[in-house]
Amino acid sequence: MQTLDWKNTPAAIWRAKHARLKPVRRLDPIRLEQLVGIDHQKQQLLENTGKFLRGEPANHTLLWGARGTGKSSLVKALLNEFGTAGLRCVEVNLPDLDDLPEIVDLLDTDSARDYKFILFCDDLSFEQGDSRYKGLKTVLAGSLELPPENVLLYATSNRRHLLPEDLRDNEQTRIVGTELHYGDSVEETLSLADRFGLWLSFYPADWPTYLEIVDRYFADYKGDREALHTAAKQFAMLRANHSGRTAEQFYLSYCADG
Repeated sequence: MQTLDWKNTPAAIWRAKHARLKPVRRLDPIRLEQLVGIDHQKQQLLENTGKFLRGEPANHTLLWGARGTGKSSLVKALLNEFGTAGLRCVEVNLPDLDDLPEIVDLLDTDSARDYKFILFCDDLSFEQGDSRYKGLKTVLAGSLELPPENVLLYATSNRRHLLPEDLRDNEQTRIVGTELHYGDSVEETLSLADRFGLWLSFYPADWPTYLEIVDRYFADYKGDREALHTAAKQFAMLRANHSGRTAEQFYLSYCADG
């Protein structure tokens, strides 16, 4: 069984082709204070992660919502915040979810038990007929053997329920007495998301928040701030999106042009 030097390895990525964990050598340096407009989500995830590190009960977490709103960045910033406190992260790509039980086994060894691991699944969603979510449910809730106490799952998604919702699925819904009973397809859809004890919702930034994010990127800018904001707005309108990701792209583009 593969072992890593977790003392000097803050994060790893599962490489399914070789059935091994690849240590991350260049971490994203994003910090919590750089994330603007998501203070409520940030605080809730900080509290949940703090409980996890202290050995207290903590929840698997689903961060869902609009693209480019800081979901992935928030998870990455946690690692930079708590890495010295023993937090580690293992990223698992969507096509490799079938390997989750094997990955968990690698984190339930003597060399790993002194650390707390976030299994990070970015951009998690499933299509009709995709059965990989069944293995994910096993890791979230356990089977005959409970998941190890040093492992927690954080996933990001643009979908609240992770599985696509079809109008035909709702045709099975019926009212029994005064209670709403969902059909099997809808129940299956809801049951996956229900295994995440903490749901954090992310919404598109308004213009003031977008410009605040731009100002964070241009903290040392000495030019005309109003002209900078105008250029940032034009850049965002061309993309029909004024998110934190758009602000970063504007920064990179503006610096390259300058």
